[in-house]
Amino acid sequence: MIAITDTIAIDESEIEEVFIRSAGPGGQNVNKVSSAVQLRFDIRHSPSLPDYVKRKAEGLAGSRLTKDGVIVIQAMRFRTQEQNREDALERLVELLRKASERQAYRVKTKPTKASKKRRLDAKSKRGTVKKLRSGKIGTD
Repeated sequence: MIAITDTIAIDESEIEEVFIRSAGPGGQNVNKVSSAVQLRFDIRHSPSLPDYVKRKAEGLAGSRLTKDGVIVIQAMRFRTQEQNREDALERLVELLRKASERQAYRVKTKPTKASKKRRLDAKSKRGTVKKLRSGKIGTD
């Protein structure tokens, strides 16, 4: 099991890894060894994740999400398969961790009577200052 949060974990069998040839560093070795990893995670059919996490993760995945609801993460930053596997897995876990954070709901509030009075007093005071500047006192 791969822990996402304290309450959410995904099973390793839900993740599919395919090794491909990397375009990154490696010299002559890059043409012979498949060191890059393509990690696939079917988010829509995952029994491990709650619905709200699935919905938010689909939005966060962006172009990494296929039409079928599979998140595809490619990792080719490192020269070894193992480091690239860890990198891809870390990126998936980070994406799911962000998706699991619930946004706090905003509680609507009304201005108090005192704040309304202060606002109106300030408006009338400002109006008086402007009237004094114009030189048109008492010509209302």
